[in-house]
Amino acid sequence: ALLQQHRPTHLIVELGGNDALRGLPLKMTRDNLAAMVQAGKAAGAKVMLVGMQIPPNMGASYARDFENSFKTVAQAEKVPLQPFLLAGVADRADAADWFQGDRIHPLAKAHPVMLDNVWQVLRPML
Repeated sequence: ALLQQHRPTHLIVELGGNDALRGLPLKMTRDNLAAMVQAGKAAGAKVMLVGMQIPPNMGASYARDFENSFKTVAQAEKVPLQPFLLAGVADRADAADWFQGDRIHPLAKAHPVMLDNVWQVLRPML
């Protein structure tokens, strides 16, 4: 309803790791991502997808498959993908200094890095 009301020209779809950290079936995650992308496209927006990675708490295979879910949906829906929102933040040697105490949510100082990650893919779409 909000897509129809506001009619965005561009839509950025980003899913954090909460679904994966709860151990939800990855097919459900992929289906939900695809539905969001399809809704954006149906509303006339140019859509991009932003990927996420999770720690291997749920197993290395699950973490890898979660990460690949974004690629799968982006390819199936033919939308641009920024593979990892937290690139340059989570993979730093001092990454712990860039996250809140929960080591999941980034601090404000990480936001410019995240913005640059998204901007690299979004800019050519404008």
